[in-house]
Amino acid sequence: MAFALPLLWGVPSVAQGAGQQGGHQGATAGYHAAMEKMNRDMAAGPMTGNADHDFASLMAKHHQAAIDMARVELEHGRDPEMRRTAQEVIDKQQKEIADLRTWMSRHPSR
Repeated sequence: MAFALPLLWGVPSVAQGAGQQGGHQGATAGYHAAMEKMNRDMAAGPMTGNADHDFASLMAKHHQAAIDMARVELEHGRDPEMRRTAQEVIDKQQKEIADLRTWMSRHPSR
């Protein structure tokens, strides 16, 4: 997964230029900040060697990035359907994070 992240990271930089031309600098910066934070958080967290625990930990960070990006949409987006989708993402991902944390608390990584 760490190998694929740099490859994917190059794609948004192309979209960034297009978004800035359209007057969406704040949203573009917000989306990039959310992705950068996720990458830092995922890389910084120690891996336990327990595949299940590591998966839950990484997915919680991934879901938080989805929440952060959805909040950018709510701040900058105008389309009612996308704003509803963003709110749904927030609601669903918060539940997913809570479920993952509950699982991790019941299953120590040892």
